[in-house]
Amino acid sequence: MVDIHADIKNRLFTITRMGGNELLTPGTELTELKFEGFLDWFVCITDPKVHWKYEPTYIISQIVVVLGGLFTLIHALVRGGRLPWLWFGITLHGIFVEILCYIIPDVDNFWHSQTPIIFFGRRLPLHIILVYNCLIYNASIAVAKMRLPKWSEPFAVGLTVVLIDLPYDIVGVKFVHWFWHDTDPNIYDRHYSVPWNSYYFHSAFTCSFVFWFHFLRREFCQSKGKWFKGKSFLKEFFATFLASLLGPIGGLPLFIPIYHPLHDVFNIHSEVTYFILLTIFLLLIWSGDRMSRSNEVNWKIPNKTHWTTFLLILHLVLHYTTFWIIPILFNPENEISTGIKEQIGPCNEYVAVQTISGMILQKRKYLCLSDYDETYFDWHCLPKQQHPTNKALWYTSCGTPFENRTEYIAVVSLICLLASVVFYNLHFKSFGDQVFSLTDDQLKLCNPKLKRKKL
Repeated sequence: MVDIHADIKNRLFTITRMGGNELLTPGTELTELKFEGFLDWFVCITDPKVHWKYEPTYIISQIVVVLGGLFTLIHALVRGGRLPWLWFGITLHGIFVEILCYIIPDVDNFWHSQTPIIFFGRRLPLHIILVYNCLIYNASIAVAKMRLPKWSEPFAVGLTVVLIDLPYDIVGVKFVHWFWHDTDPNIYDRHYSVPWNSYYFHSAFTCSFVFWFHFLRREFCQSKGKWFKGKSFLKEFFATFLASLLGPIGGLPLFIPIYHPLHDVFNIHSEVTYFILLTIFLLLIWSGDRMSRSNEVNWKIPNKTHWTTFLLILHLVLHYTTFWIIPILFNPENEISTGIKEQIGPCNEYVAVQTISGMILQKRKYLCLSDYDETYFDWHCLPKQQHPTNKALWYTSCGTPFENRTEYIAVVSLICLLASVVFYNLHFKSFGDQVFSLTDDQLKLCNPKLKRKKL
């Protein structure tokens, strides 16, 4: 465990320039954030060794995500066609989603721990920009090999993203890689400290982005096939950019028919609403897969695996192995996070939360130190376990010990087992990498039944 008592700085102040490694010292507190111009607000760079000292598992997680971003980019550029546009669109989609969460008070309910490179007023870490490709690009490539109908594919990508995200979320929050708002009604119901709506969000927003990405291509970009880029660069850019914007906009309505009426009106737990969504998605995927399997007998092309696919598989192995090993080798109580979090304040001040369904709920304006439910952080690493002072919004939180380490290991192990079987079948037992290189006309020749149906 890091010994911080010798160099602790218990202080409460407002500074003109926020930056530098000294602000990461445990015990540092700020009640206001001010920046010296746009560049100081836009990006902050700090010493990775300081971050490693206090949050080593967070650095490990970031390295794996950055490698994933690099591997997916190499796959996109080497395979070509429309895959570079997919990678670019996912990146834009992730940035849009994150920024919307920071600027809209009703959904501003989480805070990332600080990282060596972080953007937008110390809110958006570099690796978070890439994590969306680690999730959505990996899922999109694997699911594409199922050759599902266009109405079924977005739902399959949405659930596959959740499968990749599960260990990242469960382990990440336990090791204080980020923090959730304590009383926001939309994220109050938790699963190992992870809001059930986090999984709902990933399913819905990914489904929406994938739908719009392919729909807009079909409408605006003439090409030889689904994964071939069109002749017009401007049309491709417009379709990709618009899909990135419509991804979160189209994802929000998926909360209206299930989550908001059941949760907000009838007080049904978010776990139930997510499993309703999960069931609907599974039924749509299964139905689409049966249609795809019925045509497989006519598939004339042998399954071949492109070398870049092994980069994606390597990242998936690193991803799942990392979040399986972290609970085994590291102790969450040794992780110390100093940075922007839910502001400390009075317990009796509330603010309205406007939902997309039109209802108005409530959450506490501040984190109430005498009545908060979060079990994944406390103040034990500070001298005398002194909690942050009133109105602090930049302060130190300490990870807490496992209540049952073996349970975490068992849960992540089960997820890893499930993922290994799913991705093995998607990459090696489905239609193969040829789906990205065959034109629509070639696909019809490979599958005469599709041609007959079209006629």
